[in-house]
Amino acid sequence: MSKGYFITIEGNEGAGKSTVATMIEADLRDRGLEVVATREPGGISIAEQIRAIVLDNKNTTMDGRTEALLYAAARRQHYVEKIVPALESGKTILCDRFIDSSLAYQGYARGLGIEEVWSINAFAIGGHMPDLTIYLDVDPEVGIERIHAHGGREINRLDLESLTFHTRVREGYLSVLSQFPDRIKRVDANPDIEAVMAQIRSVLDDFLGKTEDAAGR
Repeated sequence: MSKGYFITIEGNEGAGKSTVATMIEADLRDRGLEVVATREPGGISIAEQIRAIVLDNKNTTMDGRTEALLYAAARRQHYVEKIVPALESGKTILCDRFIDSSLAYQGYARGLGIEEVWSINAFAIGGHMPDLTIYLDVDPEVGIERIHAHGGREINRLDLESLTFHTRVREGYLSVLSQFPDRIKRVDANPDIEAVMAQIRSVLDDFLGKTEDAAGR
């Protein structure tokens, strides 16, 4: 049995990841793939408990290294309990956030260092990186406006950060993208959802075409 694809979705706050993830899942199913949709931090019980701590808007005094370690711990449990079994059974994992979030948020925006945060997470996941990462790139001002305009959206601790912080997150993502250009594909997330999904479908067409040709599928 062939292993499944490991696809992740990344983006700064207000990029529309949750909405896009649902549409990507439907698109992949239409292509005949068996999809397991999940998220980070979370996806399984232990990781969801860590999520509740790390995103609680009352925990504003949390140290940056504590934050990074909590994310890595949640990622490890999620990885071994949900991601690996699904991939080994031939299913495609579609994950809302993964290691690149830690590199951009804690490594770059928090100033802990991308290499330092990478080492923590490489230990957590054994160096197993996604096959494809779709990065939804939205202007920080636009993202924040969307958050405040979305009345039903949960406001978490990271949403309370300053515009300067969110600008640094975007800079962090662009820095990570420059290091992994073959894996991470940038999608302009500023326009409407139809335009965003048109870009994503083009990315998926290219990725699935190349991987299926390489695997002889």
